[in-house]
Amino acid sequence: MDIAPFKLERYFAKYEFNTEYLLCSSDCQSMTIGELLGLERGAGEAFSRQWLGYTESTGGTELRQAISSVYESIGPEDVLVHAGAEEAIFTFMQSTLEPGDHVIVHWPCYQSLVELARSIGCEISLWIAHEEDGWNPGVEALQSLLRPNTKAIILNTPHNPTGFLMPRAEFEAVSAIAREADALLFSDEVYRESEYDPSTRLPAACDLGTHTISLGVMSKTYGLPGLRIGWVATQNHEVLDRMASFKDYTTICSSAPSEFLATLALRHRQHLIERSVGLIQRNLGVAESFVEKHADRFTWVIPHAGPIAFPRYLGGSIDTFCDTLVREAGVLLLPGSIYDDYQNHFRLGLGRLNAPEALARLDEFVSRD
Repeated sequence: MDIAPFKLERYFAKYEFNTEYLLCSSDCQSMTIGELLGLERGAGEAFSRQWLGYTESTGGTELRQAISSVYESIGPEDVLVHAGAEEAIFTFMQSTLEPGDHVIVHWPCYQSLVELARSIGCEISLWIAHEEDGWNPGVEALQSLLRPNTKAIILNTPHNPTGFLMPRAEFEAVSAIAREADALLFSDEVYRESEYDPSTRLPAACDLGTHTISLGVMSKTYGLPGLRIGWVATQNHEVLDRMASFKDYTTICSSAPSEFLATLALRHRQHLIERSVGLIQRNLGVAESFVEKHADRFTWVIPHAGPIAFPRYLGGSIDTFCDTLVREAGVLLLPGSIYDDYQNHFRLGLGRLNAPEALARLDEFVSRD
């Protein structure tokens, strides 16, 4: 496979475990195994009895049942469990796309959403979101990108890295466009249920028809990336079966302890959602005050969902700023160049407990100039 280096992962490999403040994390605050087991009486004893044999390649029945409860029209048979969202993206693209297929990708985006299709030999059109439009890529722009050989549309909402949440009417229009074009709609929904206003929550794409595939994960809204549990949900069993067959060449099956803990977490997902969104909203207020104080240096579109935003630095090169900041102040931001965005944007994380301390350190660094 001829594929470009994953710039975001290489960046985090360099800094993530030796920097004091990660002010660009895309996940929400995690917890210990003990804290998670403490959500349910008897869970600790049951965990100690967990059998450490192989699990079902599709994911355990109990876990798939818990995942299906997130959706309206999905049953356990419509779910395929993976090792995080990354493996699910990989298996989807490897099992459904061919050289010469045309793929439309919502951009900026998590690199694998575009790079894997490109490595297969697909023709890529970027469906570009612009800051001046509130990071809305626009339905008309999507229509203009369609070709006779369009095989898939890749959508991400709530959006990484901007925090954009697509209005419901537009989301449903995107689904209709994909259906009419006989294209698959692969909907990255890893930040679903992290909307600041629950009334704005979109339906899951997988509930809109057999042309749709929803991507979910335990890492983001639920704050449990260490479990390495992700999934796809779809009523399209041709796609699901092809992905399951391809997965036999990757992880085969998931970790039994991770499946137990993920199932437990999903039984208490409302508690985890409230915990994460409460933390994000607290940190959002601190970030708003910071941006207002330094309006000569920063501007942003305030996010509406998820633990991330994509502000713009007005004081020079964002790459130079981020490099100096991490070396001199121990605060890590993610420059937009990691997303191939060269407009001086950077990813700001709002989901961690120590975000106010990190923002205070950033404030101190900016104020000394």
